[in-house]
Amino acid sequence: MTISTEVPADAATTEALENQFGLADRVVNEESLANSIQRFREQGITLPTFAQLADPSTFDQAEKVGDADPQGPDARNLWRCHWYNDLQGNRVDVPEHVVLPPELTGVESPIIVVFGDRFPMITAHKVLAAYSCFAPRVVTGQFDPTVHRAVWPSTGNYARGGIAISKIMASRGVAILPEGMSQERFDWLDTWCANPEEDVIKTFGTESNVKEIYDACNELAKDPGNFILNQFSEFGNHLGHYAVTGRAFGHVFDTVREQFKAQGRDLNLAAFSSATGSAGTIAAGDRLKEEYGAKIVAVEALECPTMLENGYGEHNIQGIGDKHIPLIHNIANTDVVVAISDKATDELDVTFNTKAGRAYLEQARGVAPEVVAQLEHFGFSAIANTLAAIKTAKLLNLGPDDALLTVATDGAALYPSERAKLLETRYGNEFTATDAAAAVGEHLVGASTDNMIDCTDVDRRRLFNLGYYTWVEQQGTPFELFEARRDQSFWRGLRHYTDVWDGMIDDFNAQVADGA
Repeated sequence: MTISTEVPADAATTEALENQFGLADRVVNEESLANSIQRFREQGITLPTFAQLADPSTFDQAEKVGDADPQGPDARNLWRCHWYNDLQGNRVDVPEHVVLPPELTGVESPIIVVFGDRFPMITAHKVLAAYSCFAPRVVTGQFDPTVHRAVWPSTGNYARGGIAISKIMASRGVAILPEGMSQERFDWLDTWCANPEEDVIKTFGTESNVKEIYDACNELAKDPGNFILNQFSEFGNHLGHYAVTGRAFGHVFDTVREQFKAQGRDLNLAAFSSATGSAGTIAAGDRLKEEYGAKIVAVEALECPTMLENGYGEHNIQGIGDKHIPLIHNIANTDVVVAISDKATDELDVTFNTKAGRAYLEQARGVAPEVVAQLEHFGFSAIANTLAAIKTAKLLNLGPDDALLTVATDGAALYPSERAKLLETRYGNEFTATDAAAAVGEHLVGASTDNMIDCTDVDRRRLFNLGYYTWVEQQGTPFELFEARRDQSFWRGLRHYTDVWDGMIDDFNAQVADGA
């Protein structure tokens, strides 16, 4: 059965697309929309379009952002929810990134890493995902800030992003995340939530306990005042990253390519690696594949090898919750699956963020100091993404003119408590050059092609089918909608929504301004 995203096949699917999955292309509730317009008018809030976030040169930074503190709860930070910021919140011409050299990676292929800690308020790019899910719900009249609490289920950064976005969009937010996440996440939530006792819900477990998050959401959804914005099934997450992140990453590659051309070399974008998590960021890979022919590399934790082995477990690569296939993951478009151990991310995090580790990289490995200085912008999932790129270069026998692109979703600043635990338990609070050499030798230089799948059609069908148990059996997704996702025409058909939403955002802003 083929489902048109413009004219769904039946009433049940129409309702699911609009209500459960955030794919409304009309005003669903005029009263709710009027309430939002009035509140935004009172507080002077305007919304950027997806096109403007994809290309911030289309609006005036001084007019829209002004003197807003990039780390403060200021509605003008909505206009910073893009990749073109520096660490101070100023706009840059090209998203900030680093090209990792062979001295660090052990492979000839350039590995380009784009920094996500330049995003406002949470220093992680999940504010873009949160905005991409929330803004369409507001301008279609589905979310009413005078009635609803916005509930943000996450394994960390999306919950923080959701709290930030809902707060500066004059709404109350609720964060749901596992109790075992880094203390820095909870410290941030305590400062941003008006009532942390009620608005921060800690579920059992750690990164891999996503089912427990869903259970908490299903319980909260019984109260009509709670509005669930599930990043794992909210197609705005996929579409926002396709439109905004995909374009930004293409711009980064084009820039690096021009730099290499100036040296007499040309680059091919061979692959894009991204931890799956909610499968929002990896949607950028769909665009990079279409425009550059890049293979899409899906990354997960070896300790919870869901795609690799249909397995389970728990791990400490915070930000890549797993044990299921997200509904918004275009899994049938995946080319390579890579599993990375949290032993690798833990130990490299210490190497990248200690004096002994950095000295080893510079003095023994010959890594340029300016590159070593950038490693503080690599959080756990960033290290995993980079290791996946290294392993992919080896698997595909890539050469010096084959670039790989990946993303540092957040920085090391979110993990000092985790680093302190590891330093105490594994190294007795004394990390040496010998320890750094062991970590680099095992995890970077010694990275192998173990625990990888170079996907065939059979592999893609297996991965796709695995999602049935979560989404149809557990979460009640209409089977026809679930199955339609198997075909690439479904995903291409979704892309008109961002244009529709942009038109609705423009109309919304005009009504906010009218009478203000």
